[in-house]
Amino acid sequence: MITVAGFNTAIDRLMRVEQFRAGEVSRALDERVYPGGKGMHVAQTIAALGERVQLVGLVDKAHRNLITQRMAERGVLFHGVEIGEDLRLCIAVQDAAGAVTEVLGRGPLLTERQCEALRSAFWRAVDESELAVLSGSLPRGMLPTTYASLAEGVRHFGKRCLVDASGDALQQAVAAAPYLVKPNRDEAIALLGYAIDGIDSAAQAACDLHARGIAMPVVSMGALGAIAADTEGAWHAELSIEQARNTVGSGDCLLAGLAVGIHRGMPLADALALGVACGAANALNEETGFVERDTVEALLPRVRVRRVTGDKPSVIHQH
Repeated sequence: MITVAGFNTAIDRLMRVEQFRAGEVSRALDERVYPGGKGMHVAQTIAALGERVQLVGLVDKAHRNLITQRMAERGVLFHGVEIGEDLRLCIAVQDAAGAVTEVLGRGPLLTERQCEALRSAFWRAVDESELAVLSGSLPRGMLPTTYASLAEGVRHFGKRCLVDASGDALQQAVAAAPYLVKPNRDEAIALLGYAIDGIDSAAQAACDLHARGIAMPVVSMGALGAIAADTEGAWHAELSIEQARNTVGSGDCLLAGLAVGIHRGMPLADALALGVACGAANALNEETGFVERDTVEALLPRVRVRRVTGDKPSVIHQH
């Protein structure tokens, strides 16, 4: 079992328009509403790959049935902590060329009692899991040290913890040395304080994070793929795809693939390849943060993996 903390649940509203210009009126060609948030993307992707997963997050009365039903359909056991306030609303506008503009709502301000309810639900779920994932922004009212303290607790119980966060929450989490952190390029720059302009500098960033005590740091680089490091050096995995439909959420699906690979005991290169295949599968899909298992399995043989640092010679192979 894998437990995902996706505390800051969202309601995603995706609108497609022919052309989007700031300051002008655009009429939607179609509109979709579905549960969202980075943790939810991670959990439903883990389930799509065939692993048992449970998700801990906020829910409000208006959307409890929508979220619970969607997660049940996707094979995710959802532990919702209900609040009286409305969940945050995230709006995405996609034009005919595929460009997406996002407006992310602030969400509710939680009381300490509500924060404690989320943490308690997480610990109950972790008790019956082998792996924990902390993903996405924290709800307002939760301290930026939350992920760090949860990661330390997970390690205390002899389990591995994967973290995908940004800003202060990421800085604090790195200091707690979880098993894996997955910053994107911009987050890694903010974290480490130097330019990351290609694969070599991203590999250096991953190795520097490993030196800080992160067993398996991963730096995601968008269309350039992802770089991961361990005690033997760094690996780069990439997959070129044509006509990406929606890249929003690809980093979440990458993290889900990594979590499944780690849970299954895969070598670093294989887990990274699975993650990249999941990220690419999301980009081919209209819905944000969701993949089909068949699509991932079809893409996996096309992922190119090569060692970029370490003592062993560099190799390139398909999966």
